[in-house]
Amino acid sequence: MAEPEPVAQDKSRGLRRRKFLTFLVAAPTLTVAGRFGFDALTEASAVPSLPALGEVSDLGDVIRTASTPTHHLMVLEVTEDTRVRFELPRLEVGQGISTSIAMIVAEELDARLDDVDVTLSDARPELEFNQMTGASANVRVLWEPVRRMAADARARLVQAAANRWGTSTDELTTQDSAVHAPDGRSLSYGELSADAREESAHGEPKAASEYSVVGNPLTRLDARDIVTGKAMYAMDLPVEGALPTVVARPPTINGTVGSVNAAKAKAMPGVVAVTTIPTGVAVSAETFWDAMRAKDALEISWNPGSIGTMSDSDIKSELKKAVQPLAAPKVRDTYLDATFDFAFVNHAPMEVESTVADVRADGTAEVWMPSQTPIYAQQVIAETLDFDLEAVTVHVIRAGGSFGRRLFVDTALEAVRVSQAIGRPVKLMRTRQDDMKHGRMRPRYHHKIRASYTGGEVLSFEHRLAGVAVDLNHGLGEALTATLAQQGQPVGGAGLYYFNFSQAVPYNVGLANQSIQEIQLDIPTASFRSVYSGTVRTAEEIVMDELAERMGKDPLEFRREIVKANSGTTVLSKVAEAADWGKAMPAGHAQGVAYHAEYRSHVACVVDIDATDAANPRVTKAVLAADVGQVINPRGLEAQLMGATMDGIATVLQAGVHIDNGAVRESSYGDYHWTKHRNAPFEVEVHIIPTTWDPGGAGELAIPASAGAVANAYARATGTRPRSFPISF
Repeated sequence: MAEPEPVAQDKSRGLRRRKFLTFLVAAPTLTVAGRFGFDALTEASAVPSLPALGEVSDLGDVIRTASTPTHHLMVLEVTEDTRVRFELPRLEVGQGISTSIAMIVAEELDARLDDVDVTLSDARPELEFNQMTGASANVRVLWEPVRRMAADARARLVQAAANRWGTSTDELTTQDSAVHAPDGRSLSYGELSADAREESAHGEPKAASEYSVVGNPLTRLDARDIVTGKAMYAMDLPVEGALPTVVARPPTINGTVGSVNAAKAKAMPGVVAVTTIPTGVAVSAETFWDAMRAKDALEISWNPGSIGTMSDSDIKSELKKAVQPLAAPKVRDTYLDATFDFAFVNHAPMEVESTVADVRADGTAEVWMPSQTPIYAQQVIAETLDFDLEAVTVHVIRAGGSFGRRLFVDTALEAVRVSQAIGRPVKLMRTRQDDMKHGRMRPRYHHKIRASYTGGEVLSFEHRLAGVAVDLNHGLGEALTATLAQQGQPVGGAGLYYFNFSQAVPYNVGLANQSIQEIQLDIPTASFRSVYSGTVRTAEEIVMDELAERMGKDPLEFRREIVKANSGTTVLSKVAEAADWGKAMPAGHAQGVAYHAEYRSHVACVVDIDATDAANPRVTKAVLAADVGQVINPRGLEAQLMGATMDGIATVLQAGVHIDNGAVRESSYGDYHWTKHRNAPFEVEVHIIPTTWDPGGAGELAIPASAGAVANAYARATGTRPRSFPISF
């Protein structure tokens, strides 16, 4: 039976007993700072993956609860020209967080949206882990404190107007960045900002029924700037004297420089410097064209890479040996066994990795980079340069995509090393080939699942998987160690770890037991959009379809019978209706369904697939239904779910990275087959379930559901049971 859904204020959807404090900052105009902490870290609901835990950014926010009034997280300022400036301690990677936050501020402040400016904070070490962008946590972590800050600012502006007019605050209203009196008088927020800085009034955030901005679909505020080229990315920054720089890299993963003959390259036009660094040989020149030509002229001998001559088959064998055996007994014809393999996957964001760095002779450094972990970046850069932390400034610049790749600072370290060596600022850019062959990847995984059943009921569900270890060396190590120490433990030789993440299956399947083991290979890996759930839940959703078939049940109805949460029932019912589940389809065509719950959110997906050419299948339609709590910007939510659906299609059907003799085979979008226009569905529908409890996460939510639906649709259309993904690898 489904568990009862939480009511609007039930914090069982997240971390309980939050505290939100705001306070004034000494400034010429109204400036409100906000900090928030937690009395305790309590178990979060809907936790389908580890170590992400579905709440990883929330964990980061509680590693050290702020204990003094000056330890603030965010700043909201109202200026004398009626500009509302909000300093955001997160990275805009294309997910639209700047627009969502601007909408929340405008809503609670009763300001015109055009008056709100959201800027990205530089690295601020006093925030510790509070500046990390990841785990679909931006809105769900910032929702309440941003509302409180804006509501308090509005209350102080109203109090300032009441004092000036000699009236009661109860008589006054706010609208369009101004305070209004019943007699028609009004004062703009700019006119009141200096007086309001002296007030100490506190306001209450609005009820959902009062919203006029939040919940309305809005095109991203920076959309025009992006499509017209006005938006600035790292390589667009006009940093005076910064030299375009590229790096010659080894043919194998983590290969190192043996010897270099740079004479020909140094003699070429425009070349300023050639610098050997740990990851290769950097060429700095007057233009990127000059640098690229000179890079190709370098004569370099390379030492072997970190994994020798290992290939995919070798890594797969290591994973199969590492995975723990299934413990549940086989009981005649009442069990289902399944194994799955998932390939390495490159993040491949549209904007390649890049950093601008200026390391100066006076012992200071300034760095411009798109970083999801700017505090960690600042710390590692300072250590690399042997500078004091305070001597390093890290400016956070918008990113053209990430999917987890920009948690790391590899390119920044290359840039600062080169800048320090040549005494000039540099613009270091990784080429697309660099990004493919030497970028970080979602690890390869091997899964084993056994489910037992009888009489139409699932009695037990056991899931074991092994994967190449995800590199968590991006500032989250302490957070994960602190919260997972009792769950993770060594189980064998060095580098082999075991985690148990039971109770993660979102269905009532009797005794559930899940575990992951990670083997240490010196391969650059990273958290990838949806982290562990991207393969864990995809494999489980395939098994759900096969269990339904074994028990003679419809796959969607079977899920509705056993799903735990009421929201799960709701999204499954909605997607069945919207997708016309069960409709007649010609031979070689089929529908597939899957469901996922994480980040306090729920989504169900149904896809139609044309697999008449089994080697070149195409998803022709995708329908999603999602319950993510209070939606800030429905248009932004739709975009996130659609983007994740394209990722799910890619990782199941055609996108993977091959390892051949210690090297990555793929080199560009030409041979790395991500979802392109010719692979995308003709139709995509997103149906949002209207709810008003606190927002959940959505950026990564749809990958497991869409991937599972695509795999199940392909299996039904072809009469096969794919066990290795992507299918066309």
